[in-house]
Amino acid sequence: MAFGDTNQKNINTILIANRGEIASRIIRTCQKMGIRSIAVYSDADKSLPYVREATRAVHIGEPEPTSSYLDQDKIIRVAKLSGADAIHPGYGFLSENAAFADECEKEGIIFIGPNSNAIRAMGSKSEAKTLMKKFDVPTIPGYQGSDQSKDRLIAEAEKIGFPLLLKATAGGGGKGMRIVHQSSELNQAIDAAKREAKNAFGDDELIIEKYISQGRHVEFQIFGDKHGHTIHVLERECSIQRRYQKVIEESPSPIMTDELRSQMGASAVAAAKALNYDNAGTVEFIYDDVSGDYYFLEVNTRLQVEHPVTEEITGLDLVEMQIESAQGLPLSVSQEEIKGKGYAIEVRLYAEDASNQFLPVSGKIQKWDVPYVHGLRVETAIETGAEISIYYDPMIAKLIVWDKNRIGAMRKMEYVLRNLVCMGMTTNQDFLLLLLQNELFRQGEYDTHFIDKKIDLKTLEDYPEHSKHLACIASNFLAWKKRKSERKLLKGIPSGWRNNFYAPQSNTFEIKDEEFLLQYKEEHQRFLVEIGDEKYDVKFVQLEENRLSLEINGEYMIFKTIRICDTFYIHNESVGNIEVRLQARFPIKEIEKEKGTYLSPMPSQVIQILVEKGQTVKSGDGLIVLSSMKMENLICAEEDGEVQDIFVSEGENIDANYTLLKVVNQ
Repeated sequence: MAFGDTNQKNINTILIANRGEIASRIIRTCQKMGIRSIAVYSDADKSLPYVREATRAVHIGEPEPTSSYLDQDKIIRVAKLSGADAIHPGYGFLSENAAFADECEKEGIIFIGPNSNAIRAMGSKSEAKTLMKKFDVPTIPGYQGSDQSKDRLIAEAEKIGFPLLLKATAGGGGKGMRIVHQSSELNQAIDAAKREAKNAFGDDELIIEKYISQGRHVEFQIFGDKHGHTIHVLERECSIQRRYQKVIEESPSPIMTDELRSQMGASAVAAAKALNYDNAGTVEFIYDDVSGDYYFLEVNTRLQVEHPVTEEITGLDLVEMQIESAQGLPLSVSQEEIKGKGYAIEVRLYAEDASNQFLPVSGKIQKWDVPYVHGLRVETAIETGAEISIYYDPMIAKLIVWDKNRIGAMRKMEYVLRNLVCMGMTTNQDFLLLLLQNELFRQGEYDTHFIDKKIDLKTLEDYPEHSKHLACIASNFLAWKKRKSERKLLKGIPSGWRNNFYAPQSNTFEIKDEEFLLQYKEEHQRFLVEIGDEKYDVKFVQLEENRLSLEINGEYMIFKTIRICDTFYIHNESVGNIEVRLQARFPIKEIEKEKGTYLSPMPSQVIQILVEKGQTVKSGDGLIVLSSMKMENLICAEEDGEVQDIFVSEGENIDANYTLLKVVNQ
């Protein structure tokens, strides 16, 4: 349906061309509106909850997105066979693909998103910037042009001055983006940004912009209909980022005043009108903390990951509004009626190791349990037993809380993160808690570099000693209880009874490669426990399913637990989530890593091999580019040497700790 067509269309069935938590989110609104939902799923997603939640689910192929969620012909064929009136693309994948929107229209299927002309105009950051200038929307000084030769890019960069920002004109999510602080870094940064942009979006065009060193990322939700009405639905503060991807979003923004909101909101609406915008979108701005000026960054022509923040403070259902606009209905709310109530904050729980450069991880969620908090909203696609694969973004869940004010919402979110149980793999849960407890963050004093400048990630490399002791004690009593239940003879004799009364029992536990010798003796239904120089008086209270109750030094404690062979996953409100391994009494000595070998730090796909066998390399030189969960990682030489062997090929999928290549000293 072309923009301006006032003929209304009825939507009875929607195919959701996406996966995970956003698919579940759209399904909920479909159910509320009495609309049938068709889910699609790859081999990797067949067991996820959204597949069961939909009215119908259809298998569409292998885990690689190009074979499933990005296969336009397959998506449209399934939509037609399923009798779908419309397709909702969610975010990511095909959501900002103008050609796909055109193809839907050609096939008589409603695309739930803005018109393809708006998508196409914003698909290039350089074209978007040119258009915004025409409509008096403030833009950042920089270069965007068709001449993409390296010489031209370098020349323009030198004119703009350093620091500067290289950005892919297509796509987003931080891919194809590099900060360049000095001229000597420019050549390599251009190559890396172009390579990453090409791999992510199929287009390596770059723009160059002045880099704002003390900036905030503030975005405005916009909405339009097919009758020419355009509004903004307030702002979201998204400055807390790592690897250019958002981690925490909140609304209202801590810096916002009525005057600034009026100005930025007017610019957002002007941007929408420039595009004849007719569905949900987001206008992103960078706010300069030093000058107080703001500049246009881009328009995301889709629903945002963080849209629940806006829904919580306004009471609106943005997905419902999307569907209504796609049907040709006028907006159900005017600009004057948009009011924010209270405060909302969202954190993104990722499967990643914050202490190791936020490297993504994969594996199985052994236990998932969310505490009850009034005002808590959880958007997730996982449950106990779900797999986090290497093929998709490593986000596990979005946790959103609402309260009357920022202090209350922060308190609630801290409680949620302390009591959330996500066992079985490394997550950024402790990192999120560290952010929320930071005094500057609590005061709203932060910018887009807050994590790099103000957060000491080394504190996440290890747990407090007392927490490790408690986790070992809990693990010990899980092992003790299992042995006791398996005893066939002399069940009435106390645990560990022997002729030498003073000889304790012992177990050795391991937490993050650190060993703990735990010794214990049972006396009068209590246990005397020693770990190093610390002594604990412990009473076993109860073990019911995965809930262990102990009294430790007079304090009643509850641990949520999972045991898989000799690995224990322990959670306690003050301990957090800790993985503990019980060492075998006669362990097999591990083979040490051979000097000069380079291993994959995670399950990955080999994107590019930068060296050849026999090539001389220097410390710091790039060797191999890997990609995992849509993020690129460069493996660099640790010392000078010669490449002796290469054990992988480009395009190959490899496991964690797979040998990539070997470099020997010359």
